[in-house]
Amino acid sequence: FNRIEASVLSVVSTQVKSIQQALSLHVEQFFFEHNEIQLLSTVGIFVTMNPGYAGRTELPESVKTLFRPVVVVVPDMQYIGEIKLFANGFIHAKILAKKMVTLYRYASELLSKQYHYDWGLRSFKSVLSMTGYLKRTSMKEDSEEIVLLRALRDMNIPKFIYDDVNLFLTLLNDLFPNIHCPEISYENLNRIIKEILIKPQYILVSEPLIQQDKRIYYHY
Repeated sequence: FNRIEASVLSVVSTQVKSIQQALSLHVEQFFFEHNEIQLLSTVGIFVTMNPGYAGRTELPESVKTLFRPVVVVVPDMQYIGEIKLFANGFIHAKILAKKMVTLYRYASELLSKQYHYDWGLRSFKSVLSMTGYLKRTSMKEDSEEIVLLRALRDMNIPKFIYDDVNLFLTLLNDLFPNIHCPEISYENLNRIIKEILIKPQYILVSEPLIQQDKRIYYHY
């Protein structure tokens, strides 16, 4: 809700207030935006906010006074990771989830502060989804650590600026020491991406762009 621009929030506050006033009067119909509409006595208005994310605006007092605040606790990312990994067939889910949380904490502290970097639950769950996909499609001899390492690397590296890549790889190496994780070629996907990018309206086809396209593909 706090992603809405302040000018729009001002209009919304007026609309919400008119609905709340009608509810307090226990009427069955009321005028809303110059139209008479039916009002259900059981209607409720609830909004969510996540002020810790970039790009969010501070709610004006005219909006704050219309709602009763309820604080929601920070999600336990390690527990969420354990459950998702267990559900995807990982035996050592508890240890691996702890490594994921540790990596995200250090990355958020040590890597540069970029507007598009996300070390929250949304990015965390995207990696978990990719991990499940790799678990189902990887070779049987690949260990669980290799599968997780590959997901963490392939889902994060394409979004980094150049100066952060080596630092992130160092963090991965510290958490997964002595583990060799060769990159998957994704030959069919690479071929399709290149076929699309070489069309006349595109000027440059680069490996970073291809990597970014693959990350978007597996993210969604």
